[in-house]
Amino acid sequence: MTASTEALVAGWRKSGIGSGDMVLLHSSLKRTLRRYRKQDPQLDPAAILDSFLLAIGPEGTLLLPLFNFDFTKGIPFDIRSTPSHMGALTEAGRQHQKAVRTGHPIYSFAVIGARAREFKGVVNFSGYGADSPFGLLYRGGGKIAILDLPDQNSVTFYHFVEENLEVPYRYHKTFTGSYTDAEGRSDERTFGLFVRDLDKGVETHVDPMGEYLWQAGLYEGCRPGEGNGLRTIKAALLFDATANVIKSGKAEEMLYRIAPRND
Repeated sequence: MTASTEALVAGWRKSGIGSGDMVLLHSSLKRTLRRYRKQDPQLDPAAILDSFLLAIGPEGTLLLPLFNFDFTKGIPFDIRSTPSHMGALTEAGRQHQKAVRTGHPIYSFAVIGARAREFKGVVNFSGYGADSPFGLLYRGGGKIAILDLPDQNSVTFYHFVEENLEVPYRYHKTFTGSYTDAEGRSDERTFGLFVRDLDKGVETHVDPMGEYLWQAGLYEGCRPGEGNGLRTIKAALLFDATANVIKSGKAEEMLYRIAPRND
């Protein structure tokens, strides 16, 4: 283990990642690479991925979002090769030799580690549905980790809670397109998403919810741009806090807002 890898592992653990954890990681690597490349010019996304795998240990499991919205535009999805649009660390995860990829063509995940087999063959219909990887993470006692990103650009788990509670400012929409599975078989398939209601001017606006989580002491670690930039939260705590906001009628301006009309 290099000195930089050792320092990264120690930092991730200080921010709430423990041995044996199941962790969904959202990430921006720019600042981390700038911080460590002076002492380790060879540091790359694959090495940072290894540092997270070392932090969770052999009994841990890492989920990386491979989200790609091309399927919604009629572009075919191939589970074997469609790239992630969520950054360099997620692409390193997709290409990892031990990664299992889940099958939703828009919201798929690379899963590496002890419990990856639980995700093998998961082809959930709805991106945020109860049978999605979000649901498996939640029921499996997992955590969510965010590296140097605001909630607005990372915490998709909020939408899992919103679908679970069938919030009125989103609705179910389907997308149909060409789909190629792990065996190379192609056919036309339909998948769903619980999308915001654009006709009502709904905009995702979750940074206020993120600030609430900080003030409530539910986030552990560092804010974006500070320290190592990594914060963590237990999925169950995030679910309960978000559900309470929705049920108390405070979702507007905490989880969404209505765009002004240009009449």
